[in-house]
Amino acid sequence: MNKCELANSVKSSLDQYFKDLDGESPHAIYDMVLSCIEKPLLEYVMQHAAGNQSKAAEILGLNRNTLRKKIQQYNIE
Repeated sequence: MNKCELANSVKSSLDQYFKDLDGESPHAIYDMVLSCIEKPLLEYVMQHAAGNQSKAAEILGLNRNTLRKKIQQYNIE
């Protein structure tokens, strides 16, 4: 999957989200999308890095301390 395919998946999911609202007013979509995407991303990269936080942080382009905070935030083991 390339970047464009990922963007298309997000757009498709948002299309469905707005349809499911059925006229209700949306709110806090930015935080909702980030939290839905960030946790599985971190879990996947941590698994790919065999639990090595330094390697995972490098793959993600994050500072290791930032990654640690996010791992705690999402209760990732």
